[in-house]
Amino acid sequence: MKRVLITGITGQDGAYLAQFLLKKGYTVFGTYRRQSSGNFWRLHYLNISDKIKLISADILDSTSLYRALEISNPTEIYHLAAQSFVAASFDQPLYTSDVTGLGTVRILDQILKFNKKIKFYQASSSEMFGSGKSLVQNESTPFMPSSPYAISKLYAYWQTKLYREAYGIFAVNGILFNHESPLRGLEFVTRKISNQVAKISLGISKKLELGNLLAKRDWGYAPEYVEGIWKSLQVKNSDDYVMATNESHSVKEFVEEACKIANISIKCLKTNKKNLRPFDVNHLQGDYSKAKKKLGWKPKTKFTDLVKLMVDEDIHRWEQRLNGKYLPWDAGNF
Repeated sequence: MKRVLITGITGQDGAYLAQFLLKKGYTVFGTYRRQSSGNFWRLHYLNISDKIKLISADILDSTSLYRALEISNPTEIYHLAAQSFVAASFDQPLYTSDVTGLGTVRILDQILKFNKKIKFYQASSSEMFGSGKSLVQNESTPFMPSSPYAISKLYAYWQTKLYREAYGIFAVNGILFNHESPLRGLEFVTRKISNQVAKISLGISKKLELGNLLAKRDWGYAPEYVEGIWKSLQVKNSDDYVMATNESHSVKEFVEEACKIANISIKCLKTNKKNLRPFDVNHLQGDYSKAKKKLGWKPKTKFTDLVKLMVDEDIHRWEQRLNGKYLPWDAGNF
């Protein structure tokens, strides 16, 4: 039976990936950061919390990472842990650089010491393309990062390629464009929209405040992307892959579709300068041709279906809460 270690298993991608790998028959280990209050609601939401072997580890601590390797003895590592919120990276550039950038090197270095035959996946990001002039981005598009987060991810990207080429580690960079779901954190704009629109539709709130409405992103459905992540470690040779939908939609389009689904007026939408980033990327759209050709992967869920999935689930959650029912969730306190 294959053994796998997922860093950042409590996040959206970590939870969905764990669920996917459990169905594949893997023994799943996952690292989490010890803190005063646990953040395991996604694992409970998917009913897999009792099927995973959790290991307390810190991406800033090489010794704890080596211990995680000893405990899990994995054949595959999926490195998803990061400071993953772009806006927060402007407020915490040093922390973001240490966790998101240097954290990847710490893990790669421990793989070299423990077992260089372990297959390694690095969660890269479409934000690395940044403010470049290409309207569509693929594996050959020049990078032009526009945030401390993107710069940190780019550092981790190049280090992953270096360890692959210099030391022969099976190391993959997955350059994933935005991928969303009901498990997305409330700090991300898509979930902020779906959650607030749900509250407005039920009379709990009256307005939705956002920043840059014109920013366009390539939005896909997270559970489909974790299958692509897994596929990238199952081929003969390691490489780098863009995963996307080949479409882009603006934040305003997302709001309009969400309001339509919830049957509320778009007039609830307000803009607030405090929600603007110091420097934003206006347009990202990926080309997944290589992943389709090499991995047999392609997205299935369309933009409008994704918005409906998220809005319907947040409405359901708030209805359950208003009826006094408990459910694992991140927005229950209001």
